[in-house]
Amino acid sequence: MTAAGAPASAPPLRLGTRASLLATTQSGHVADALRAATGREVELVPITTAGDVLTGPLAQLGGTGVFVAALREALLRGECDLVVHSMKDLPTADVAGLRIGAVPPRAPVCDALCTRQRAGAGVSLADLPEGAVVGSGSPRRVAQLLRRRPDLQVRGIRGNVDTRLRKVDEGEYDAIVLAEAGLVRIGRADRIAEVFDATAWPTSAGQGALAVEVRDDDASAALVAAITDPDAETTALAERAVLRRLEAGCAAPVGISSRLTDAPQPVVAVIAEVYALDGSRTVRVERRIPRPELADAAGRDRFAAVVVDDLMASGAGDLADLGPRSAGGAGGGAGPLSTGDRP
Repeated sequence: MTAAGAPASAPPLRLGTRASLLATTQSGHVADALRAATGREVELVPITTAGDVLTGPLAQLGGTGVFVAALREALLRGECDLVVHSMKDLPTADVAGLRIGAVPPRAPVCDALCTRQRAGAGVSLADLPEGAVVGSGSPRRVAQLLRRRPDLQVRGIRGNVDTRLRKVDEGEYDAIVLAEAGLVRIGRADRIAEVFDATAWPTSAGQGALAVEVRDDDASAALVAAITDPDAETTALAERAVLRRLEAGCAAPVGISSRLTDAPQPVVAVIAEVYALDGSRTVRVERRIPRPELADAAGRDRFAAVVVDDLMASGAGDLADLGPRSAGGAGGGAGPLSTGDRP
């Protein structure tokens, strides 16, 4: 028997992952956590997704769901026992036979500005010259950038983290905006010039969190649950519930962030913003809810309905392509792909 009680002869858990540096790094962290928690060996199974081989604007390819479909198909076919997604890439619609089996500890949730100068050089969004070219493929980030600096030229950008950074170094862009979590996970934190506070700059639902997806009927699902972090699970799933209720498509500029507070009682504070694509207008809602009320899917759906009702009553539907569900339909149906952010 292993230290965790698993038979020494138990076969390795097969973990499906995209082959990019960020994806394999994230999956490697999950594999290490599973080995420590269960005593089972874990092997990575590289899987190529449509998003890895197709070119063009991400929204036109179907949003970040193109990075997820191949992983899910391999899991359903039994080619692997679990797969790891960046939570913000994971469509909110349910897939028959699959579920989120674990949410490991969450990395930083903020967006970060990267320029040709390294961290500590004092370069911020405000310091960029007038008309500077900033790269982002995310409608949300485009709207947020233009909201603060309408003079900027914001252009689409594709590729992994290092490819995007190289385009900055070669002068194609003056700056780019990426998720702080991805930069930290692959050891590129030295490229961060400015971190945008999530209170003023809410990010994608689930940003910084990982989702470990499993088959409903697989015995290994019980092992996977051992690596869940309760704080990460509470905040990330609450944000996803709001996104799901909004039915925000991949071209909808929506930011949703949350944080936990413990005094005088455990509370989750959620900020949701919807933007006009040109950044000229925004609708913002802030809501707090006792943490125990988010303990299950029904509680998260009820809370999401309140947040979305507030957004729509304030005119969010006039700014973006949103389609909130009726009260009887919360939690079902096709749902959105995601908010279209990479990485």
